[in-house]
Amino acid sequence: MCGIAGLIHRGGAADIGSEMTSMLQSMKHRGPDSAGFAVYGVPREGELVMRFKVAEQEDLAKGFDIRRQMRERRAEVDARIESLGGRIVDAEQATEYALRYRLEFDGDLRGFADYLEDIEGVEVLSIGDGLELIKDLGDANRVADQYKLKGFTGTHAIGHTRMATESDVDIRSAHPYWAYPFRDISVVHNGQLTNYWNNRRELEHRGHRFVSNCDSELIAVYLADRRTAGDALDDAMRATIDELDGVFTYLVATADSLGMAKDVMAAKPMVLYEGDDFIALASEEVAIRSIFPEEIDTTDPYEGEVRVWHI
Repeated sequence: MCGIAGLIHRGGAADIGSEMTSMLQSMKHRGPDSAGFAVYGVPREGELVMRFKVAEQEDLAKGFDIRRQMRERRAEVDARIESLGGRIVDAEQATEYALRYRLEFDGDLRGFADYLEDIEGVEVLSIGDGLELIKDLGDANRVADQYKLKGFTGTHAIGHTRMATESDVDIRSAHPYWAYPFRDISVVHNGQLTNYWNNRRELEHRGHRFVSNCDSELIAVYLADRRTAGDALDDAMRATIDELDGVFTYLVATADSLGMAKDVMAAKPMVLYEGDDFIALASEEVAIRSIFPEEIDTTDPYEGEVRVWHI
């Protein structure tokens, strides 16, 4: 029942934070448990943006002790970044448990993220030149206000509003998912994968990490695995149609593109508006109309279809 949305401005930057908030909020009825955004801002040369958390939202109920632990975890993150040769350019406390760092680092990204996540309670949500992945409990307006996303300028974004069905209501089970360790790839998904556990075990044996028990995370990890093997993004997406069982529609974003894939049964909805400079996709047309109210034509992608749009 979840709702997914994506948009891309092919000719330049816009207020994608407000646009994605409107799209997701219009589909709140599809999933009130959590909302998530993968927004792509304008990169700064020589800098990465890292979003991470040092606790779950529900951990705050533990009181003073967890706040002490969060401070200690952040201090350890800072120390480990420095030990790896990185430099923190700017640090922003988005919430008590979620942080945004701009940093300089030109080493192995997988080793970097693994070393930070070796700290108990720390999860790296995303690292990218432009990608910033934000997700939390509540509807889109609440999350956007909490993280000050309205007014965020960028070129494209994907988002998700979630109704928890088979995994927990917590931040780690919310979408989007980062295609770790690729710095600018993120995924949102609507549907169910019936061969999740078999694929997960196989990918874990190949060294990939999972942070949740949500089947949607498998798509991001699967794409990362195919990219590691040298596949182009569209080829990796086409492979999901053949190798992932179930009913699914998903969106994937990279540093300069937005893609969509729909399984061969086409049971999960997707509506597309495609203009010369602007493309928008969503589980329901009302989401597109929330930011594009004038008369436009929309279409429904075909079963088994893979599409990719570039900036």
